[in-house]
Order: sequence, then structure tokens, then C-alpha cells
Amino acid sequence: MSERIVGATGDVAGLAAAVLQPGFVGTTPPPWVCRWLGQGLGSVVLFARNIVDHDQVAALTATLRAERPDVIVAIDEEAGDVTRIESSRGSSRPGNFALGAVDDPALTEEVARDLGAELAAVGVTLDYAPDADVNSNPANPVIGVRSFGADPALVARHTAAWVRGLQSGGVAACAKHFPGHGDTRVDSHHDLPRIGGDRARLDAVELAPFRAAVAAGAQAVMTGHLLVPALDPELPATLSPRILGGLLRDELGFQGVVVTDAVEMRAVADRYGFAGAAVRALAAGADAICVGGERATEADAVELRDAIVAAVVAGELPEERLAEAAKRVGQLAAWTVAARAGRPAAPRGGDGSAIGLAAARRALRVVTGPAGLLPLAGPPHVVEFAPLRNIAIGEETPWGIGAPLADLVPGTTIARYADGEVPVDPAAGSAGRPLVLVVRDLHRHDWMRDAVDRALAARPDAVVVELGVPVLVTGAVHLATHGATRAAAYAAAELLTGGR
Repeated sequence: MSERIVGATGDVAGLAAAVLQPGFVGTTPPPWVCRWLGQGLGSVVLFARNIVDHDQVAALTATLRAERPDVIVAIDEEAGDVTRIESSRGSSRPGNFALGAVDDPALTEEVARDLGAELAAVGVTLDYAPDADVNSNPANPVIGVRSFGADPALVARHTAAWVRGLQSGGVAACAKHFPGHGDTRVDSHHDLPRIGGDRARLDAVELAPFRAAVAAGAQAVMTGHLLVPALDPELPATLSPRILGGLLRDELGFQGVVVTDAVEMRAVADRYGFAGAAVRALAAGADAICVGGERATEADAVELRDAIVAAVVAGELPEERLAEAAKRVGQLAAWTVAARAGRPAAPRGGDGSAIGLAAARRALRVVTGPAGLLPLAGPPHVVEFAPLRNIAIGEETPWGIGAPLADLVPGTTIARYADGEVPVDPAAGSAGRPLVLVVRDLHRHDWMRDAVDRALAARPDAVVVELGVPVLVTGAVHLATHGATRAAAYAAAELLTGGR
């Protein structure tokens, strides 16, 4: 057996390439990606660094398909705070939390269908969405508004609606982060989260949306780098045969592609190594290895491919398991080809702004506020408190309501402060004009709460606009947008100004 595999390392290398989903740097495919597509590479993934506009993305994907017509082109586009296709300006659609606040599954399906049509038009065929996590822990630093909410039944019905909508728009959906990243205080980009609770709790909460995604026909599921002792006390979900095989395949009946979360994330890479985690994931039942958010060179791809080949040669990874994974990736590729059939090859030119703004307006909530304080009496002074953003959201995407308020009301002034930068008097500069305090997850940041308390002590009439999860309600008027997207910002600005 060993001799046969050694003699067929070229074939094994092709299978290894087929199961990789690497990212790359640049707005055109680098030569190594084009060369690898001819050598078996089945997929690539796009990030914000690869995107300028619709025409450029369409040209990029056309170049990829000139090398391999059925290549899977993935993107991490949640159409909320996590956006890649609109990273330079913020999403024109509301995110999951806003859609959950509206709780109209037909609207969720419509927004996802609109996104699917946009992505399909520029040649994207797999979207790492929806986020199916139940955000049951308000202190969660990485999920938050990426979730539809804290109620498992609500999250399940909107996860199913999103899957149906996106796939009817021509793009494969990928529910994440299995078996559920909502009940944690740890970001798996940095360390290994532990999800507590017994099996009954997991069935009732974390697993409910994934059952709904499978029932809705999701083509892919993304694993979470999560330790879930009730399911496997030793191995993270991404590396666990019990979780990927016994639970996802056998119990939930999922037959599509299992994609790992980025394999370079520290939750697994620090413990098992970059390549070691990839090999273990494949052996556990994963079909595609996502890589390239941080490691995006040919050398990184070579390291993974060679490690997979070596594991097959050494008998650590059965060749049959690798072949099965590559087959599933091929089946997904065939699905995407069929879904693209008959669709326009060029971008349609829209960005979801019409439906997105309408949906964002429906998600707005004035949580507190006596009559007469809105609309604002004149050009406001806007103070935005900017927490550090997690890697998933990225630092490149603009947010805040100061800019849209300035568009609507000339004379608006804007100040932005981060932890350590807030002055003694955050309300300085607001004398004689309305004061708007813009926060993001106020309940999670002590420095932000202190600054807002000081501002409200000086200006108790200030309006507080929460762009994150509205756990802590304060201010004479408290407005919750349920997300920090461009659509949410403009909807809030309209409400504050009476639409002028």
C-alpha cells in the first residue's frame, strides 16, 4: 500500500490541491494560483484585499475560470458588519442581528437572494454565510451582531431563510461556525474557546440552527475551532471525528461540503501546527481547508499540500478519506456550475442599497426617549467611541453615523475616540447644539461606559446610538440600529433628522 501511494504521489498531490481553499494577495490572480488551478486546485477564497469594485471582481473571477471553468470562488460576505464585497464603504444591507430584530423570514430571504444575485453576477459561487451561531452570551467578543439573535428558534428560522435566499440567488451557502460559537468569551482567532453545557443544552440551543440549515439544503457547513466537552472532551470540533462524522454527518444527515474555519487561526494552529491542523481536520471528516486570511502565499499552500501528501504516504491520512473529500468538493463545483447556468456574466451594477436601506429602517428601535427630542433641532455634534474590532470584521471597513448625518445636515461636527484617547470632557464642543453619542457594544467596554457616563452628566439630553448589541440602555434617547453597516447608519441618520 505504501509503495503504491509513493508511486502515485502526483495523484495524491492533485487530491491535496483539490481540497485547499487558499486566499491570495492582489486584485488579479497571481501566477501561482493560475498554475495551481491547472494542477488540481479546486477553490480560492476572496477577502477585502482582493476587491476594488464589481467590474474588477468579475474580471478576476473570469481569469480564474479561464484556467478552470468549475473553480469554486468563495467569499466571506455576511452582508452585515462583516463585508468583503463592500469593505471600502460598509455594507448596503443590514446584518443578521438587524434581520433578527425585524423577525420577518421573508425579508431575510429577500435580502439574501439579492446578495446571492449580486455575488453570482461577479462570479462568486460560495459564500461563508450565514452565521448560524446563537449569541447567547452577551459578552461574546467575536459573534455579537453577526448572529440573528439569542433565541435558538429565531436563529433557526432566519438561518433557513438565508440559506434558501442565497442559494436561489445562485450562490452556495455555508452555515457557520459548527457546532456553535455563540456561548463564549473567547475569540478563536486568538485562543481556543470552550463551549459548556450538556448535550441536551447543545441540542436545544447551539445545534438548532444547523439542523435548520441542513433541512434548508445548505451546500456547505463551516466548522468552528471550538472545544465542546459534551461532544468531544479532547479535540476541537474542526479536528473531531465525533463531531464532524458522528454528529454532523450521521445524526444531522449533512451530505454537503464541510469547510474548516481558517486553519491558521491560533485556536488550532498554536496547538497542532498550521499544517498539522489541516491534516487532522481532513482525517476527522473535513472536505475543504480554508486558508489565507493571514497566510496567503504559494509557500503556505505548498506547506499544506506537501503535509497532506506526506500524511497519506505515512498512513496517517487514509487516501480514501482524501479522495472522498476531493469528490465532495467536485460535487459542490458541479452544483455551482449548474447554479450559474443562464445567469448574466457581467455585474448587474446594483449593491443592495434599495432593499438594504428599507430593511435597516425596519430594524431601528427607539428604546427610550420622551416625545419632542427627535428630530434633532439643528446640526449635531457627534462623538463616536471606537472599540478595537475583531479580525473577522476587519479594520478597513468604515462605520459610524457621523458621515451620513453630515450628508443630511451641513454643519454637523464629528469627533472619534478610542480607548485611551477620550478627553476628560467627551461632550466638549457640543455647547448649544444637539449631542449624539455613538457606541458599539457599550456593555462590553468599561472605558466606553465611563466616557458616556461623563458625557451624559454634562449633557443629560444627549442621544445615544448603539450600533452593536443593545444590552445597556442609557441616555435621554437611546436608538438601537442592531448593526454598524452603512445601511444602518443612514437609516439612523434619517430618523434623527426627520429625513431631511
